[in-house]
Amino acid sequence: MPTLNSPEVAAISDQDATAIQLPDFSSAAYKDAYSRINAIVIEGEQEAHDNYISLGTLIPEQADELKGLARMEMKHMKGFTACGNNLGVAADMDFARTFFAPLHGNFQQALKDGKVVTCLLIQALLIEAFAISAYHIYIPVADPFARKITEGVVKDEYTHLNYGQEWLKANFETSKDELMEANRVNLPLIRSMLEEVAKDAAVLHMEKEDLIEDFLIAYQEALNEIGFTSRDIARMAAAALAV
Repeated sequence: MPTLNSPEVAAISDQDATAIQLPDFSSAAYKDAYSRINAIVIEGEQEAHDNYISLGTLIPEQADELKGLARMEMKHMKGFTACGNNLGVAADMDFARTFFAPLHGNFQQALKDGKVVTCLLIQALLIEAFAISAYHIYIPVADPFARKITEGVVKDEYTHLNYGQEWLKANFETSKDELMEANRVNLPLIRSMLEEVAKDAAVLHMEKEDLIEDFLIAYQEALNEIGFTSRDIARMAAAALAV
């Protein structure tokens, strides 16, 4: 499967980081917020692992490739768990599971119904674009240990976004209607998730507006590459916002 050129992820040196206003990684407020943010990325990687394994049952001819993507997600999960341990923070996994519950439920229903297009939109487009945007905004304000891990992870996520993008592009004509409906139902959930995490993200010096902008750029570029026109994408955004 061809791989699109992903944006270069600029590694930030410790010297560069000193020029950025970093949060106090040892403060009680930071650790409290981090317990939820860290849990979200850990749970997100676990969800992604499980979703790619599940997708292999819907696309059996690509099951091995999907297992490879799933293994990458498990490696990411272990890396982010180490980030929390490094700061002495216990991830609030109950919060994270509740946070992902709506998308999780929609994916599971689509899986049960055999809707591979909807499953791919949820996992390989929405969740991956969400993760990419969050990691981009986090890297400049992360502690040195987490920064190095996240720089490696975000490069992998473009491979995952590319997988869904290429499959949907190859099947665009038969997938278009389902994609538009899946977008209408699930894009508002991403908006709600960004709103829910905004206060904790701000404590980590991650601004909501930056997260939203970066997410929309990644998601809309993927939709455009799949075959949607700019007009289609504007209509999809408007339909989702109207929900």
